[in-house]
Amino acid sequence: MTPAPSVDRRGLFAAVFAFALWGVFPLYWYLLKAVPALQIIAHRVIWCGVFVVGYLLLREGSGWLRQALAGRKVGRMLVLSSVLISCNWGIYIWAVTSGRVVDASLGYFINPLVNVLLGVVVLHERLNRAQWLAVAVAALGVLWLTLVHGQPPWIALALACSFGLYGLIRKTAAVDAVPGLAIESLILFPIALGWLLWVEWQGAGAFANGDLTSDALLVFGGALTALPLIGFAYGARRIPYSLAGLLQYIAPTLQLLCGVLLLGESFDALQAVGFGCIWAALAIYAADGWRRAQSPPAPAEPHCDAHVPSVDGAAPVCEGVDADASVVPEQRR
Repeated sequence: MTPAPSVDRRGLFAAVFAFALWGVFPLYWYLLKAVPALQIIAHRVIWCGVFVVGYLLLREGSGWLRQALAGRKVGRMLVLSSVLISCNWGIYIWAVTSGRVVDASLGYFINPLVNVLLGVVVLHERLNRAQWLAVAVAALGVLWLTLVHGQPPWIALALACSFGLYGLIRKTAAVDAVPGLAIESLILFPIALGWLLWVEWQGAGAFANGDLTSDALLVFGGALTALPLIGFAYGARRIPYSLAGLLQYIAPTLQLLCGVLLLGESFDALQAVGFGCIWAALAIYAADGWRRAQSPPAPAEPHCDAHVPSVDGAAPVCEGVDADASVVPEQRR
């Protein structure tokens, strides 16, 4: 029996750091609950763009943009992905500042299973029995929450679907994670800046109005958007793919704990039943993925350098996959 390879400690630390930071993001955005959600998103786009572009200029020089856009259809795909990630950010920040962190965490628990369904519907992939069972159990949990609350968990479903579609596009776009985020920020930059100038002209702006704490939080929020992604991109290349897939659940777990234990949101027994179904589905899905990861390796296929983070962030590129490819490597089994 071949011994399991040792795990790169720096890579593991970087990945855990990234998921943990994504997990405690609600505490940060909650500090800005007095600021309208649209203004938070606009500031996040602007300052994230400034930080990431500056980082790339220092690391790679001025040629990073030309290199990132060298792949076919990359520009058009990133325009679409920028719309999806801005919608995802908007729903997420609105949920956090409106006291709906528990609902947001459910969305990121559901996200891996939404990715599986997108593989079936969009890419015509086939699932094994364990994967179908996981999807069915998760659907049962969503149905239960719908019956309990009288309506579907719209926040969770919107977050999971918007990020699932975003990840689907970014998986097939031949651009790496950090440059991709930079280009998305540049695409959204004029819209975000125009919106902020307009609200300032209307006298409704929240920036530079004497509250230095709020101003600092808005600016630093851009850096916080990029830091976990950079850490994740570093770590995911150095740890086993199956381990990265399991570590992703750190983020929504911490989000749930933040919402219930620190922000005082309710989490009753009826909600626990619905969440329990989702957790059971994830356990089935993760166990199946772990089992297949321990199986003898199949013939060489294109290698995905990182797992799509099922949280706030941007998707990494799959090396060796053409921009027009219609297969998501980690779901092609």
